[in-house]
Amino acid sequence: MALKRCRRSYFMVLLFLFVAKVPSRLDGRQLYPLPSKGEGASRQQLQTVRPFNIAHRGSNGELPEETAAAYLRAIDEGADFLETDILSTRDGILICFHDVTLDEITDVANHSEFADRVRTYEVQGQNVTGWFSVDFTLEEIKSLRVRQRYSFRDQSYNGEFQIITFEEFIAIALNAYRIVGIYPEIKNPVLINQHVTWPNGKRFEDVFVESLLKHGYGGEYLSSRWRKQPIFIQSFAPTSLIHASNLIDSPKIFLIDDTDVMTQDTNQSFWEITSDTYLDYIKQYVIGIGPWKDNIVPIDSRSYLMAPTDLVTRAHSHGLQVHPYTYRNENQFLHFNFHQDPYQEYEYWVKSIGVDGLFTDFTGSLHLYQEWNVDSNYVSPPSAETLLRKILHMIYSFEQKL
Repeated sequence: MALKRCRRSYFMVLLFLFVAKVPSRLDGRQLYPLPSKGEGASRQQLQTVRPFNIAHRGSNGELPEETAAAYLRAIDEGADFLETDILSTRDGILICFHDVTLDEITDVANHSEFADRVRTYEVQGQNVTGWFSVDFTLEEIKSLRVRQRYSFRDQSYNGEFQIITFEEFIAIALNAYRIVGIYPEIKNPVLINQHVTWPNGKRFEDVFVESLLKHGYGGEYLSSRWRKQPIFIQSFAPTSLIHASNLIDSPKIFLIDDTDVMTQDTNQSFWEITSDTYLDYIKQYVIGIGPWKDNIVPIDSRSYLMAPTDLVTRAHSHGLQVHPYTYRNENQFLHFNFHQDPYQEYEYWVKSIGVDGLFTDFTGSLHLYQEWNVDSNYVSPPSAETLLRKILHMIYSFEQKL
């Protein structure tokens, strides 16, 4: 009887250790060290047979955007890629943050010590006033806490999480229990290069790529190296993508803004950069484009879909993938054709429009849609719950034999 209890305790310890490895952390604690190079061999591979599930700023429909918690949740929910925006601090440390100013989604306004940091800079041809990351050191940035962007989303996590660095973001992906890609954006490079100085005349893009190479990223799309550490590099600035192409061979995505927004670095219109001539040019440096979805399929004044444009068809004819942004579950964002059902929206974009990846705020919803419409050639990785059930069954079966 004592032997039976001993064996049972041994197996329960093993079970506890397994559960401890399930990534359910939502507390923004310091990340553990990067894994050894040998650990990636046994991890579930990235699927490449269906459109990519791109976790836009993490699972930010549920948790404050671009936080460790949002990215860990996105991994749990089945993301293929973790998307992030890269800016810089005054002391040249790369951080994950979307907005050009800190005002909207941090508590910077509550910090009296930063009251004199408000500045006005020109950003994409317009004067913008606020607190800019380029005027703060990393230590100062880490004193801030972030909050949920939209008031109709869960506010209970406001003030809990820090802004994370690019290094911390990479660590989250490399420490995932399966292979998860990253999808970092070279954000506002014109502004960053104007206000941040690095040694030896380096540019923002140089430091960005150095961070990737340092952690082993590289390799052409679908190469063996790329499959081990998948990545797409994205930017709205074509010159940044061209510059990065001379430094790293990882696949790149050219982001395309709204129809009335000029490119920040080359001052080109939407119509110019989506022309066949330009697509034929830019495909030398990128493997895809990332347009706003409403510029692929416009909407009318009542929020109903109009006839699709030919942008996806033309991009595909040039050998370019199309990864539109952004898919959101809430009725404020769902067009009426989809009857308040995000799964109908995914169905339309995947099967009718034929996109190759989707930026979503709700990674879990897209993953469920993918699982329910799984390709016959795709083998879904077992969930943590399924694995736990199997372990418990093995423990029970073993004890019956004692």
